[in-house]
Amino acid sequence: MLFWAAKLLTTGLGEACSDWLNHTFDPLLVVPITAVLFAACFAIQFSSKRYVPWRYWLLVTMVAVFGTMVADATHIVLGVPYLISTIAFAVTLAIVLLVWRRTEGTLDVHSVATSRRELWYWLTVLATFALGTAFGDLTATTFGLGYLGSGLVFVVLFAIPFGLRRIGLGATAAFWWAYVVTRPLGASFADWLGVEPSRGGLGVGTLLVTIVGLVAVAAAVAMMQLRRGAPRIVAAGAADPS
Repeated sequence: MLFWAAKLLTTGLGEACSDWLNHTFDPLLVVPITAVLFAACFAIQFSSKRYVPWRYWLLVTMVAVFGTMVADATHIVLGVPYLISTIAFAVTLAIVLLVWRRTEGTLDVHSVATSRRELWYWLTVLATFALGTAFGDLTATTFGLGYLGSGLVFVVLFAIPFGLRRIGLGATAAFWWAYVVTRPLGASFADWLGVEPSRGGLGVGTLLVTIVGLVAVAAAVAMMQLRRGAPRIVAAGAADPS
């Protein structure tokens, strides 16, 4: 469960950090810099032939920040409604998974032991973050549930695959279901904590949420680093949601 705790923390951190950066600095400057940092973290992760927790979670964190910016830009800059972007990102994710499955014969994260499969894995992760961001904004704003209401809905959706595993849902399907839902789940509660009361939040501030998130993620990764030892490239940290 440490994997899922870290995953949820990174999603909340990514949401809060992206919002703080875009509202504090010029997005035309922030987004390209974030893209470069994302590419650098990808290179750091991809240069390793073994699972190293700090490398893996550094990239996941940057995916959370950059993926949020991509999804937000689709709505804010291009004016695409959340419903349309959610559907578009869902179709994109489905295509990525389908091609990955047809190419490699499996979507099992524990089979990610080649460079090509690792590329498919991270492409899928990026698509899940973009989808989750759009989906969370869709429920909170377009559907009017608010950030807290959306968070509670996603708590239920996140728990479903764990229950279905007991009645026969495959581990791979359960993993990716839970993985997609963690993005809007963590982001919804981060927004609820960080944004001002006029927007339905507690007004703690996105900077404070970002700082607390960084500390929490660092602590979780430190625990994983201390107890690591698995040999796989990517998926050694990806626990089966059972």
